[in-house]
Amino acid sequence: MTQLELARSGSISPQMKLVAEAEEVAPEFIRQGIADGNIVIPANRNHQLSQYCGIGKGLRVKVNANIGTSTDYGDMESELEKLRVAIEYKSDTVMDLSTGGDLSAIRRAILKESAIPLGTVPIYQAGIDTIERRGAIVHMTPDDLFQVIEEQAAEGVDFVTVHCGVTRTAIERLKRQKRVTDVVSRGGAILLGWILHNEQENPLYEQYDRLLEIAREFDVTLSLGDGLRPGSLADATDRAQVEELLILGELVERAWDAGVQVMVEGPGHVPLDQITTNVQLEKAICKGAPFYVLGPLVTDIAAGYDHISGAIGGAIAALAGADFLCYVTPSEHLGLPDLDDVKEGVIASRIAAHAADIAKGVKGAWERDRRMSVARKNLDWEEQVRLGLDPKKARRLHRQHATSGDACSMCGELCAMKLTSDFLGVKSVKC
Repeated sequence: MTQLELARSGSISPQMKLVAEAEEVAPEFIRQGIADGNIVIPANRNHQLSQYCGIGKGLRVKVNANIGTSTDYGDMESELEKLRVAIEYKSDTVMDLSTGGDLSAIRRAILKESAIPLGTVPIYQAGIDTIERRGAIVHMTPDDLFQVIEEQAAEGVDFVTVHCGVTRTAIERLKRQKRVTDVVSRGGAILLGWILHNEQENPLYEQYDRLLEIAREFDVTLSLGDGLRPGSLADATDRAQVEELLILGELVERAWDAGVQVMVEGPGHVPLDQITTNVQLEKAICKGAPFYVLGPLVTDIAAGYDHISGAIGGAIAALAGADFLCYVTPSEHLGLPDLDDVKEGVIASRIAAHAADIAKGVKGAWERDRRMSVARKNLDWEEQVRLGLDPKKARRLHRQHATSGDACSMCGELCAMKLTSDFLGVKSVKC
């Protein structure tokens, strides 16, 4: 049985217990959330995890890190090192988006090394394989695509992005919309080209029941991809995007009926004033299914700093109800992320997620910040380092700029904390 089927039967699985313990909530809370479709636990029955992740209503906002090769950079070891960095800086999940090198070997190596849930976008491999065998992606058959999905599911992939909402009607609406950046999703672009060339419906939509059978067999969580997400602020919340979301809302209910866990992906590039609307639309149309957002990016001109743009948007989206943030790195729009980019992307998204958790009153979020404030009051540098999101950097910066006294080199003997403590006669406080 899948986690959803177990939850609906009233059973609490070992995975539900572990997630409840990590979230400091009752196991029944997790069970009920999964039964209602508001929480998912990506956990393929063939993937042994040491860290399970609950995504959804009432839980900490989670962060995903994308890794994977490209056609220009296909080194497996570099991607395994990125995985280690993502785990070290506490990404909750990771996705392998590889398009270069031996895709199956890379994925299997990442699966073997990953203690956290792994996601993929199967159409990438299906497309690459088709190019190698038949010369062009448009010659891919539905069987080619479903064979890859089943292969990855059997190997242990915990969640898959599938662009089921890129349909013929959605594409017609896209044409009439006359966007600035058209389609920026790789999976969406592949399917758009396939549909137009073959004059056939999207096989992921037309044969959705076939997809559900595979997902149910291995308890793979479906992440319904936003193939028509806006790639610029000018295209945000347009008719094509909303058309796709309406289709995904129907597919969410069909997944639930089949006993399959499901979440929904969202934009993309969205101006600040439209982020809350986008989250509310997804929650209403998809009946509370967990929402997985890329950023969102709040400006188009932050090249080299898109992780900051994404963190701003992610914090607002998470406060409005988004459950899962896909990180954005400094190299977004510019190139394949390196190790430093992965680290910066994870930390930026974790800041956004934590800021939203504080505002929403998620258990444990306020407490950690209070402990940090107490450590600052007490000039307890080791505790400040320990509580930070990047202890290595915090320790390096403090040592690099340290003084001989208790305070840092910013204020030295004029440290407000130290002076006030002396004047008030209060040397330390407790949590």
